[in-house]
Amino acid sequence: MSKLDAQAIKQLREETGAGVLEIKKALEEFSGDMEKTRAHLMEKGKERAASKSDRATGDGLIYSYIHPSGKVGSLIYLSCETDFVAKTPEFQNLCKEIAMQTATTEYAGVDELLNDEYNRDDSKKIKDLIAETIAKVGENIELKKICRFKVGE
Repeated sequence: MSKLDAQAIKQLREETGAGVLEIKKALEEFSGDMEKTRAHLMEKGKERAASKSDRATGDGLIYSYIHPSGKVGSLIYLSCETDFVAKTPEFQNLCKEIAMQTATTEYAGVDELLNDEYNRDDSKKIKDLIAETIAKVGENIELKKICRFKVGE
């Protein structure tokens, strides 16, 4: 394996959470085209995430975000299967992104937030972010509750 191949595999592994052999096979299938390989691996990850949706989520985090102005903030309850995953950078980053999104808009509930466009990338919805993280960490993740606070409301 060339150094370039190794770098591509490492990059795709970090981005998608896919296994090394799966990445090598996909790179071969798509003749080394990184974009097509990434899209393929992300789709496979979403399929894996869907297969985990019936698994119980008994752990997780309560995460808070306060805007630097101090005038708006949010709390979210994001659950996962184990405390091991709750401690991972991927899960904690997901908490941060969802809490920041929650602070931007008054959502009627979790379902409305899940189906909203992600502020940082309007090609994705919040539920897509969760599915991507499920694919990376290998556990089911559920957004259980959200709450937004704003001075003057």
